[in-house]
Amino acid sequence: MGLRRKGRELALQALYQLDVGGEDSGGALRLFWSSCDAPSDARAFGQELVAGVLEARLRIDELISKSSSNWRVERLSHVDRNILRVAAYELLCRRDIPASVAIDEAIEIAKRYGSDESPTFVNGVLDAIAAAVGAKERQRAV
Repeated sequence: MGLRRKGRELALQALYQLDVGGEDSGGALRLFWSSCDAPSDARAFGQELVAGVLEARLRIDELISKSSSNWRVERLSHVDRNILRVAAYELLCRRDIPASVAIDEAIEIAKRYGSDESPTFVNGVLDAIAAAVGAKERQRAV
């Protein structure tokens, strides 16, 4: 498994923990990062993703709601919601990551951690988000 995939999985786990346990009081994330057994590069990438998602979460959740037919973000499973948040952050804010890579990685993580329906759902929502934010066109121009 590549370091970036591991970082995305760590970001999913950290965001899942925040979802289940409530907002971070400062200690939960520190404890998570200090106790995870992963290479430092993967941890650093995961931390960047979590910080970015938390900073842009309102916009990200709005995009997810608009792009997921008849599903409010609060109704999504914790796993699907946070896979979508990480990938949507990459589509919105990480110009160094091609849209196709962000979407493909999210689908692979959904296969591993989500339900049987998660990969198809994640793919559909992220395709809609990529179109809405012009991520696919942006990548072709770069």
